Amino acid sequence: MKKLIFKSGLYFVLILLALELIVRALHLGKDSPARFVDDFNVEKWIPNQHGYSVTGNRRQNFSEYKINNSGFNSYREFNPTYEKTEIALVGDSFIEGFHQDYDHSIGKKIENQLDGVEVYEYGYAGYDFADQLHLVNAYKETFDKIDYVVLGFRFRDDLFRGEYKVVHDRMRLESAMYKNARKIKLLVYAQGISILKPVFDFPGKIISFIKGKSNAPKVEKVETTEEIEAKQKRYIDNFKSLVEIYGYDKSRFAMLLDVNETPQVFLTYLETHGFKYIDFGTALKNSKTPPTLIFDQHWNNHGRDLVAQSIVDAYNEFWNN
Repeated sequence: MKKLIFKSGLYFVLILLALELIVRALHLGKDSPARFVDDFNVEKWIPNQHGYSVTGNRRQNFSEYKINNSGFNSYREFNPTYEKTEIALVGDSFIEGFHQDYDHSIGKKIENQLDGVEVYEYGYAGYDFADQLHLVNAYKETFDKIDYVVLGFRFRDDLFRGEYKVVHDRMRLESAMYKNARKIKLLVYAQGISILKPVFDFPGKIISFIKGKSNAPKVEKVETTEEIEAKQKRYIDNFKSLVEIYGYDKSRFAMLLDVNETPQVFLTYLETHGFKYIDFGTALKNSKTPPTLIFDQHWNNHGRDLVAQSIVDAYNEFWNN
């Protein structure tokens, strides 16, 4: 019996080692860059990292990322001067672009159409509008040299708060436990395809059963008109607060948004108070070819072409005259 248990355990370990080698050899598990908070309280990636981002259980999306000296995924280093013309793209994972090879990014697509213009991509997954304006304000000396700034924006996600603070939940991912777990590529792959989700959910189900709570799916509450209007007002108040605290140069800045997902009351506020915005949503909506990944809401290569074209058109309308 002891011999059977020993052999079973040995075979189990060998199978895990074989699977780990397969996952590593085929790049099935994503490489997760390490993050930190710098001296300006800006959260970003530790500079000079390189790896591959993988999505899906059959490597449905595989792309290469490269973190530059400034701590952002980019094909170029950021070196703004008053003599050159530069555009900064600031935003969340859509601007960060881990779903696309770093040398085929939105910034590169824009540069291909605008001769003599350098594009700097300050993208970081999870950035909201507070993160973005804090970054621009914290690196004021750098951004003062950059001619134009495009801020990625989504009304329903980006205005939960009216002042910037470091999001400590994200920084917990840099604890020793998470760092060591990320070294096991089989574990990263298993988590990525949700094999481990039932395991993580099991304790909660047991607790709910003991407390006599139902495990039936929760019915999503439908917001009333009054609740929607109150939320929109709160978000607009947060927008006003952020602009007042961190500043906003209306002559150089523009917001990149989808008008189809943005309440008219906020669009009216922007237009009334002279805030420029760039609509990429109409181009995506009218596209005959899908602009997003099949399994993900992020833009595919075609979608990035459309977004880049929207920014180029806005540049020529707002600034290149």
